[in-house]
Amino acid sequence: MSELTGRLAVFKTYKLYVGGKFPRSESGRVYEVTDSKGTWLAHAPLASRKDARDAVVAARKAFGGWSGATAYNRGQILYRVAEMLEGRRDQFVAEVAAAEGLSKAKAAAQVDAAIDRWVWYAGWSDKVAQIAGAANPVAGPYFNLSSPEPTGVVAVLAPQDSSFLGLVSVIAPAIVTGNTVVVVAAEDAPLPALSLAEVLATSDLPGGVVNLLSGRTAELAAPLAAHQDVNAIDLAGADADLAKDLEIAAADNLKRVLRPTPPNWSADPGTGRLLTFLETKTVWHPKGT
Repeated sequence: MSELTGRLAVFKTYKLYVGGKFPRSESGRVYEVTDSKGTWLAHAPLASRKDARDAVVAARKAFGGWSGATAYNRGQILYRVAEMLEGRRDQFVAEVAAAEGLSKAKAAAQVDAAIDRWVWYAGWSDKVAQIAGAANPVAGPYFNLSSPEPTGVVAVLAPQDSSFLGLVSVIAPAIVTGNTVVVVAAEDAPLPALSLAEVLATSDLPGGVVNLLSGRTAELAAPLAAHQDVNAIDLAGADADLAKDLEIAAADNLKRVLRPTPPNWSADPGTGRLLTFLETKTVWHPKGT
């Protein structure tokens, strides 16, 4: 209770984000989220295996429409997300500072970098085909054209050490090319991710393109790695032992796997993640005479 106003503070209730909606975990479980000094911040939903499966269903349902949208439209939607992040900058600065134990100035730098990175990836939407596609020289009277296509549903384990900049750095490159994602937020610092869901829900992004779960990374990663309708998995947030187990599980349906590396999330991201979750379609067409 505030001594000045005599009123009780209204604490925020965080929820999962699945299929464009905000459900509680089907299990009803929550877990305590604390700041870097151990001070209580909030209760976050503790997602279950059933929540993970529901998120995959939502991502698959959204894939056709999102992958079929024009590259220009996807870029415009991602840019709209950046606009809304800019409008809620102060909230994200406070959440990142609490989650990572940063000063306000350092947290602000992380948030600004994350917004700029979202804009950067938005700009690639209608350009990636220029670096991932080709007109191939062949012997014979044919046009031979290769073009990139999205892989499908991608499971993403968000980085554990970068609750917002790292999160944006793994979500944006996956969705800008037409994939849909199921994201497991950083286990100890999920609040920036759950707040990002509120931005995504009101930014023209179709429901199901991004699905955000909070909870125990290992508990949620296992069913996602083994899921037959998940086409790829990004292991950014997995430690070495967990990553090995997930790679084995992912091999069952030949998922594309992006192995964890210790990146500097503040560095130039390059196009590596942008190209990882793309397939190449090559078309042969006879030349007219």
